[in-house]
Amino acid sequence: MRKLIAVTVVLLMLVPLFSGCGNKNTVSNDKVIKIGVFEPTTGYSASGGKKELLGIKYANSVTPTVDILGETYNIELVYSDNKSNPESAVTAAEELLKSDISLAIGSYGSNVSIAASDTFKNAGIPIIGASCTNIYVTMGNDHYYRICYEDPFQATTLASFASEKFGANKAYLLGEAGNEYDQGLIVYFEQEFIARGGQVLKDSFPEHNSDFTTYLKKAQEFEADVIFIPVSIGYATQIIYQATQLNLEIPILGSDTLDDNKVLEAVKGTSVDLYVSSHYNEGGNAEFDSKLKKYINSNYELLDLNGGNDTISAVTVLGYDAYNIAIEAIKKANASDPAAIKLALSNITYSGVSGDIVFDSVDGDANRSTAYIIKADPNTVAWTLEKLQEIN
Repeated sequence: MRKLIAVTVVLLMLVPLFSGCGNKNTVSNDKVIKIGVFEPTTGYSASGGKKELLGIKYANSVTPTVDILGETYNIELVYSDNKSNPESAVTAAEELLKSDISLAIGSYGSNVSIAASDTFKNAGIPIIGASCTNIYVTMGNDHYYRICYEDPFQATTLASFASEKFGANKAYLLGEAGNEYDQGLIVYFEQEFIARGGQVLKDSFPEHNSDFTTYLKKAQEFEADVIFIPVSIGYATQIIYQATQLNLEIPILGSDTLDDNKVLEAVKGTSVDLYVSSHYNEGGNAEFDSKLKKYINSNYELLDLNGGNDTISAVTVLGYDAYNIAIEAIKKANASDPAAIKLALSNITYSGVSGDIVFDSVDGDANRSTAYIIKADPNTVAWTLEKLQEIN
């Protein structure tokens, strides 16, 4: 009898636990807004994608809820790896749509953003691009908003810098064949550089190329004053290693993708003169940087997302700002409905860590007029601010 009573008591104690779990799930479903995170965590853009994801996760840890009509909703991040390639991007976007998201953020990499754009558009889901700089990401797409500057701006900025810093008259331009990001930047750089009286020599390498020696030797033979490589992180590190082996003395200019600690590691202990355009420079907001570093160092998984150390990349800051703009849009819409959020985005004004963000009425792009030119220090293995470049 005692055993029977004991079992009965235990069972009675378990009933509210199970029923509580059921009630919790029901409440959670009613009081949850899902934001899709469309980023590459594998493939050649994984390093940048993970850092952008890190910024989104940090923002979510700071602001995990939002109030709508007097009710508090939890923000749930739903992740999908677009694997750094256009073919996988559509599938990744479709996976996010199955989770009933209200909006999405991403992606690091313009190619994957362009590839999956119509998938989000056809589903009526607005998406905020944090660092996808190619003009075709937002052009003609009223569902796509972007908080970073665009490629024509950063290419013009770098060409101007080459002319002003080095008095460059010859530039060697190298990018991946068929890559819209690389090739678009090369076109805009060429236009500005030639307009300033310079000459260019252009080359394209095939996908998965690993030997850049021939290309670098061509730059030497051309007697280039600068080399411009708007390429992915993986390619950039290989180019830097091989430039070191050739004792290359030509300054290398890189686009925003090269603002990455993997690239810094490649420069470590070398004589490579590397300058990169960026959206933010560590030290620009000391209080934010300190808190972000504390977050990164709080556990191994976050440190791993950031490439093994706590160097702050601009894309992490952009991921943080993109998440907060998403929250502002939800609050402004006072709803979780994608259509209402999309409408609210067009009227957002937000003062972010990366700068003030106001979307234009044409393509939903943030109005940006400033870029950071940062230099890789091979001794301290850190970025130093070379110049704050403004284009009117």
